[in-house]
Amino acid sequence: MDWARDLDDWPLHEISRRVMHKPHQWHVQETGTGETLLLLHGAGASTHTWRDVIPVLAHSYHVVALDMPGQGFTRAGSKSRCGMRFITEDIASLCDAEGWQPKAIIGHSAGAAVALSIADLLSQRKSPVPAVIGLNAALDRFEGIAGWLFPLLAKMLALNPLTSLAFSMGKSHMPRARRLIDSTGSTISDEGISYYARLIADRDHVEGTLQMMAQWNIDALTKRFDHIKTPCLLMTGERDKTVPPAVSARACKHLTNGQLLNLPDLGHLAHEENPKQVCDQILHWLKDL
Repeated sequence: MDWARDLDDWPLHEISRRVMHKPHQWHVQETGTGETLLLLHGAGASTHTWRDVIPVLAHSYHVVALDMPGQGFTRAGSKSRCGMRFITEDIASLCDAEGWQPKAIIGHSAGAAVALSIADLLSQRKSPVPAVIGLNAALDRFEGIAGWLFPLLAKMLALNPLTSLAFSMGKSHMPRARRLIDSTGSTISDEGISYYARLIADRDHVEGTLQMMAQWNIDALTKRFDHIKTPCLLMTGERDKTVPPAVSARACKHLTNGQLLNLPDLGHLAHEENPKQVCDQILHWLKDL
């Protein structure tokens, strides 16, 4: 997406800034004072997903949200650094350079896996370890035939330079975005859907998302679940059709300090459907840390 042209009417653009920290050109939104909360979106989204969450949390905390490499307004310096391991290293390095020491990392879907991976990395480095809050956390491999077929297809698509162009072409982005959101089990406003429509119309964003999906491998993280001691709250939308609540339930059995919280009547984008409920639960849990 074009920074100068498109950011002016992007949610919370007034707190946006660009951070040049190798290998990427990061889009960061930062506001509030106090202890730091770091917010990480899921695959195919951007900071816009937190548009109704950030203002609430910023009443009590210093809140930082960023776009993943190649997605939203973050420009990936290297297409080869879009997988779990490299995203973890690059965000941890960015936090260090900016002086952010999060009290907690809040991640949605794939962003929750990155959040837990960062916490594990900092623990191994003997650095201050943040708590983790995962919203419909993608903490498992795809099940069944999708376990090998989906990653293979994603890699094939990511290697084809015409894929992102073909996906972003045409004039049917709003209906396509609506179908995409409906498939997650969530119901959000037309305004919310319009942001996803703009994202899937952008070739760079689509390519960045494909690269993330193609390079995604969570096996190393799941093997370390028993070693991760950081407090972790996994919130699951009862109606999530993208990441079944059972995924978080299984993860909690292995995480030493894992806690499971079900959100009735909400889908994969629970924090966009009912930001007040999600924020209330986050603030309540953080207060007891």
